[in-house]
Amino acid sequence: MPNSICVPVALTIAGSDSGGGAGIQADLRTFAFHQVHGTSALTCVTAQNTLGVTRVDALPVESVVAQIAAVVQDIGVQGAKTGMLLNQDIIAAVAEQIAMLNIPNLVVDPVMVSRTGAQLIDDRAIATLRSTLIPQATLLTPNRYEAQILSRLEITTLEEMQAAAQKIHQLGAKAVLVKGGGMGGNLCGVDVWFDGNQLQTLTTEWVETKNTHGTGCTLAAAIAANFALGKTGLEAVRSAKKYVTEALKFSLNVGKGQGPVGHFFPLLK
Repeated sequence: MPNSICVPVALTIAGSDSGGGAGIQADLRTFAFHQVHGTSALTCVTAQNTLGVTRVDALPVESVVAQIAAVVQDIGVQGAKTGMLLNQDIIAAVAEQIAMLNIPNLVVDPVMVSRTGAQLIDDRAIATLRSTLIPQATLLTPNRYEAQILSRLEITTLEEMQAAAQKIHQLGAKAVLVKGGGMGGNLCGVDVWFDGNQLQTLTTEWVETKNTHGTGCTLAAAIAANFALGKTGLEAVRSAKKYVTEALKFSLNVGKGQGPVGHFFPLLK
Protein backbone atom coordinates (compact mmCIF):
# COMPACT_ATOMS: atom_id res chain seq x y z
CA MET A 1 0.00 0.00 0.00
CA PRO A 2 1.24 3.54 -0.69
CA ASN A 3 2.26 5.67 2.27
CA SER A 4 -0.10 8.41 3.43
CA ILE A 5 1.58 11.71 4.19
CA CYS A 6 0.34 14.25 6.70
CA VAL A 7 1.22 17.82 5.72
CA PRO A 8 0.13 21.28 6.89
CA VAL A 9 -2.78 22.95 5.10
CA ALA A 10 -3.02 26.54 3.86
CA LEU A 11 -6.06 28.34 2.48
CA THR A 12 -6.10 31.12 -0.10
CA ILE A 13 -9.18 33.33 -0.43
CA ALA A 14 -8.63 35.26 -3.63
CA GLY A 15 -9.48 35.71 -7.29
CA SER A 16 -8.62 33.54 -10.27
CA ASP A 17 -6.06 34.78 -12.81
CA SER A 18 -6.70 33.12 -16.16
CA GLY A 19 -3.14 33.99 -17.19
CA GLY A 20 -1.80 31.91 -14.31
CA GLY A 21 0.58 34.52 -12.92
CA ALA A 22 -1.18 35.81 -9.83
CA GLY A 23 -4.20 35.11 -7.63
CA ILE A 24 -5.29 31.60 -6.76
CA GLN A 25 -2.99 30.04 -9.36
CA ALA A 26 0.13 31.70 -7.95
CA ASP A 27 -0.91 30.94 -4.38
CA LEU A 28 -1.42 27.23 -4.97
CA ARG A 29 1.92 26.87 -6.75
CA THR A 30 3.60 28.69 -3.87
CA PHE A 31 1.95 26.43 -1.30
CA ALA A 32 3.06 23.35 -3.25
CA PHE A 33 6.66 24.57 -3.41
CA HIS A 34 6.64 24.80 0.40
CA GLN A 35 5.21 21.26 0.70
CA VAL A 36 1.98 22.60 2.13
CA HIS A 37 -1.39 21.32 0.91
CA GLY A 38 -3.17 24.20 -0.79
CA THR A 39 -6.91 24.81 -0.54
CA SER A 40 -8.86 27.70 -2.02
CA ALA A 41 -11.97 29.84 -1.97
CA LEU A 42 -12.49 31.84 -5.15
CA THR A 43 -13.93 35.33 -4.80
CA CYS A 44 -13.95 36.35 -8.45
CA VAL A 45 -12.95 35.15 -11.89
CA THR A 46 -10.84 37.38 -14.10
CA ALA A 47 -10.10 37.26 -17.80
CA GLN A 48 -6.51 38.42 -17.95
CA ASN A 49 -3.14 37.78 -19.52
CA THR A 50 0.30 39.38 -19.43
CA LEU A 51 -1.11 42.53 -21.08
CA GLY A 52 -3.86 43.24 -18.56
CA VAL A 53 -7.37 42.44 -17.28
CA THR A 54 -10.31 42.46 -19.71
CA ARG A 55 -13.13 41.21 -17.45
CA VAL A 56 -13.86 40.56 -13.77
CA ASP A 57 -16.86 38.60 -12.47
CA ALA A 58 -17.58 38.39 -8.75
CA LEU A 59 -18.78 35.10 -7.34
CA PRO A 60 -21.93 35.17 -5.19
CA VAL A 61 -21.20 35.85 -1.54
CA GLU A 62 -22.91 32.57 -0.64
CA SER A 63 -20.48 30.68 -2.86
CA VAL A 64 -17.45 32.29 -1.22
CA VAL A 65 -18.79 31.50 2.26
CA ALA A 66 -19.57 27.89 1.31
CA GLN A 67 -16.06 27.31 -0.05
CA ILE A 68 -14.38 28.59 3.12
CA ALA A 69 -16.67 26.57 5.38
CA ALA A 70 -16.21 23.38 3.33
CA VAL A 71 -12.44 23.56 3.65
CA VAL A 72 -12.20 24.52 7.31
CA GLN A 73 -14.89 22.18 8.64
CA ASP A 74 -13.41 19.06 7.04
CA ILE A 75 -9.74 19.56 6.21
CA GLY A 76 -8.70 22.23 8.70
CA VAL A 77 -6.32 25.11 8.07
CA GLN A 78 -2.99 26.02 9.70
CA GLY A 79 -2.37 29.19 7.69
CA ALA A 80 -4.42 31.41 5.38
CA LYS A 81 -4.16 34.43 3.12
CA THR A 82 -6.60 36.79 1.49
CA GLY A 83 -6.01 38.44 -1.86
CA MET A 84 -8.46 40.14 -4.21
CA LEU A 85 -11.82 40.26 -2.41
CA LEU A 86 -13.26 42.72 -4.94
CA ASN A 87 -16.23 44.31 -3.16
CA GLN A 88 -17.70 45.33 0.18
CA ASP A 89 -20.10 42.39 0.48
CA ILE A 90 -17.43 39.76 -0.11
CA ILE A 91 -15.00 41.47 2.28
CA ALA A 92 -17.62 41.58 5.04
CA ALA A 93 -18.58 37.92 4.52
CA VAL A 94 -14.96 36.73 4.47
CA ALA A 95 -14.19 38.66 7.65
CA GLU A 96 -17.22 37.10 9.34
CA GLN A 97 -16.20 33.57 8.31
CA ILE A 98 -12.61 34.04 9.50
CA ALA A 99 -13.87 35.14 12.91
CA MET A 100 -16.59 32.49 13.18
CA LEU A 101 -14.37 29.60 12.07
CA ASN A 102 -11.38 30.88 14.06
CA ILE A 103 -9.02 30.66 11.08
CA PRO A 104 -5.44 31.07 12.38
CA ASN A 105 -2.27 32.68 10.99
CA LEU A 106 -4.04 35.04 8.60
CA VAL A 107 -2.02 37.04 6.07
CA VAL A 108 -4.04 39.90 4.60
CA ASP A 109 -2.77 41.18 1.26
CA PRO A 110 -5.14 44.15 0.98
CA VAL A 111 -5.17 44.32 -2.86
CA MET A 112 -6.64 47.83 -2.90
CA VAL A 113 -4.21 49.58 -5.22
CA SER A 114 -1.87 48.20 -7.86
CA ARG A 115 1.89 48.74 -7.75
CA THR A 116 1.41 51.47 -10.34
CA GLY A 117 -1.08 53.35 -8.15
CA ALA A 118 -4.41 52.35 -9.77
CA GLN A 119 -7.20 51.85 -7.22
CA LEU A 120 -8.75 48.39 -7.59
CA ILE A 121 -11.70 48.51 -5.14
CA ASP A 122 -14.05 51.33 -4.18
CA ASP A 123 -13.94 53.46 -1.02
CA ARG A 124 -16.75 51.55 0.70
CA ALA A 125 -14.88 48.28 0.22
CA ILE A 126 -11.70 49.87 1.61
CA ALA A 127 -13.59 51.08 4.67
CA THR A 128 -14.99 47.59 5.28
CA LEU A 129 -11.57 46.03 4.85
CA ARG A 130 -10.16 48.49 7.37
CA SER A 131 -12.84 47.88 9.99
CA THR A 132 -13.57 44.14 9.70
CA LEU A 133 -10.68 42.19 8.16
CA ILE A 134 -7.47 44.05 8.99
CA PRO A 135 -8.03 43.80 12.78
CA GLN A 136 -8.00 39.98 12.41
CA ALA A 137 -4.72 39.84 10.49
CA THR A 138 -1.68 38.12 11.89
CA LEU A 139 0.20 40.06 9.21
CA LEU A 140 -0.91 42.82 6.84
CA THR A 141 1.17 43.30 3.66
CA PRO A 142 0.29 46.63 1.95
CA ASN A 143 2.30 47.98 -0.94
CA ARG A 144 3.39 51.62 -1.00
CA TYR A 145 0.10 53.01 -2.32
CA GLU A 146 -2.06 50.85 -0.07
CA ALA A 147 0.05 51.93 2.89
CA GLN A 148 -0.53 55.56 1.93
CA ILE A 149 -4.31 55.04 1.99
CA LEU A 150 -4.29 53.11 5.26
CA SER A 151 -1.91 55.46 7.06
CA ARG A 152 -3.05 58.67 5.36
CA LEU A 153 0.65 59.54 5.01
CA GLU A 154 2.68 60.33 1.89
CA ILE A 155 5.41 57.72 1.45
CA THR A 156 8.56 58.63 -0.46
CA THR A 157 11.36 57.81 2.02
CA LEU A 158 12.37 54.97 4.33
CA GLU A 159 11.45 57.09 7.35
CA GLU A 160 7.96 57.61 5.90
CA MET A 161 7.62 53.85 5.32
CA GLN A 162 8.53 53.30 8.96
CA ALA A 163 6.05 55.92 10.16
CA ALA A 164 3.30 54.40 7.99
CA ALA A 165 3.96 50.88 9.32
CA GLN A 166 3.62 52.11 12.89
CA LYS A 167 0.43 54.04 12.15
CA ILE A 168 -1.17 51.15 10.21
CA HIS A 169 -0.41 48.82 13.11
CA GLN A 170 -2.93 50.82 15.14
CA LEU A 171 -5.70 49.40 12.92
CA GLY A 172 -5.39 46.12 14.81
CA ALA A 173 -3.21 43.75 12.77
CA LYS A 174 -0.65 41.92 14.91
CA ALA A 175 2.12 42.95 12.48
CA VAL A 176 2.51 45.08 9.35
CA LEU A 177 4.91 44.66 6.42
CA VAL A 178 5.02 47.77 4.23
CA LYS A 179 6.42 46.57 0.90
CA GLY A 180 8.86 48.68 -1.08
CA GLY A 181 8.42 47.15 -4.53
CA GLY A 182 6.71 50.33 -5.71
CA MET A 183 9.36 52.63 -4.25
CA GLY A 184 12.06 54.26 -6.32
CA GLY A 185 15.84 54.14 -6.32
CA ASN A 186 17.60 52.20 -3.59
CA LEU A 187 14.30 51.58 -1.76
CA CYS A 188 13.10 49.14 -4.43
CA GLY A 189 12.62 45.83 -2.68
CA VAL A 190 13.14 47.29 0.80
CA ASP A 191 10.33 46.34 3.19
CA VAL A 192 9.52 47.62 6.67
CA TRP A 193 8.22 45.35 9.45
CA PHE A 194 6.50 46.52 12.63
CA ASP A 195 4.78 44.33 15.22
CA GLY A 196 4.29 46.82 18.01
CA ASN A 197 7.77 46.14 19.41
CA GLN A 198 10.27 45.57 16.63
CA LEU A 199 10.73 48.02 13.76
CA GLN A 200 12.87 46.25 11.18
CA THR A 201 14.07 47.17 7.71
CA LEU A 202 14.29 44.08 5.51
CA THR A 203 16.44 44.18 2.39
CA THR A 204 16.99 41.58 -0.30
CA GLU A 205 18.89 41.42 -3.55
CA TRP A 206 17.21 43.48 -6.28
CA VAL A 207 16.44 41.40 -9.38
CA GLU A 208 16.19 43.31 -12.66
CA THR A 209 13.35 41.79 -14.70
CA LYS A 210 10.17 43.02 -16.36
CA ASN A 211 8.42 39.76 -15.48
CA THR A 212 7.18 40.52 -11.97
CA HIS A 213 3.47 39.70 -12.25
CA GLY A 214 2.15 38.08 -9.08
CA THR A 215 4.94 39.07 -6.69
CA GLY A 216 2.54 40.45 -4.07
CA CYS A 217 0.30 37.37 -4.16
CA THR A 218 3.33 35.10 -4.07
CA LEU A 219 4.91 36.83 -1.09
CA ALA A 220 1.71 36.70 0.97
CA ALA A 221 1.14 33.05 0.03
CA ALA A 222 4.73 32.14 0.94
CA ILE A 223 4.33 33.82 4.33
CA ALA A 224 1.06 31.94 4.93
CA ALA A 225 2.77 28.68 3.96
CA ASN A 226 5.60 29.38 6.38
CA PHE A 227 3.07 30.14 9.12
CA ALA A 228 1.39 26.79 8.40
CA LEU A 229 4.80 25.11 8.71
CA GLY A 230 5.20 26.57 12.19
CA LYS A 231 7.44 29.53 11.48
CA THR A 232 6.48 32.81 13.08
CA GLY A 233 6.86 36.54 12.54
CA LEU A 234 10.07 37.73 10.96
CA GLU A 235 11.32 34.17 10.37
CA ALA A 236 8.33 33.46 8.10
CA VAL A 237 8.70 36.79 6.30
CA ARG A 238 12.43 36.39 5.68
CA SER A 239 11.93 32.88 4.29
CA ALA A 240 9.15 34.13 2.03
CA LYS A 241 11.22 37.07 0.74
CA LYS A 242 14.07 34.70 -0.10
CA TYR A 243 11.65 32.48 -2.05
CA VAL A 244 10.26 35.44 -4.03
CA THR A 245 13.78 36.67 -4.84
CA GLU A 246 14.72 33.29 -6.31
CA ALA A 247 11.42 33.11 -8.21
CA LEU A 248 12.18 36.52 -9.73
CA LYS A 249 15.60 35.29 -10.88
CA PHE A 250 13.78 32.60 -12.86
CA SER A 251 10.82 34.73 -13.98
CA LEU A 252 8.93 33.45 -17.00
CA ASN A 253 9.08 35.15 -20.37
CA VAL A 254 5.58 34.18 -21.50
CA GLY A 255 3.09 36.34 -23.37
CA LYS A 256 3.65 39.75 -24.90
CA GLY A 257 3.59 41.79 -21.67
CA GLN A 258 4.61 41.33 -18.05
CA GLY A 259 5.22 37.66 -17.34
CA PRO A 260 4.99 35.95 -13.94
CA VAL A 261 7.66 34.94 -11.48
CA GLY A 262 8.97 31.37 -11.68
CA HIS A 263 7.21 29.71 -8.77
CA PHE A 264 8.71 26.35 -9.66
CA PHE A 265 12.26 27.65 -10.14
CA PRO A 266 14.06 24.50 -8.88
CA LEU A 267 12.63 22.67 -11.91
CA LEU A 268 13.89 25.42 -14.22
CA LYS A 269 17.50 24.97 -13.16
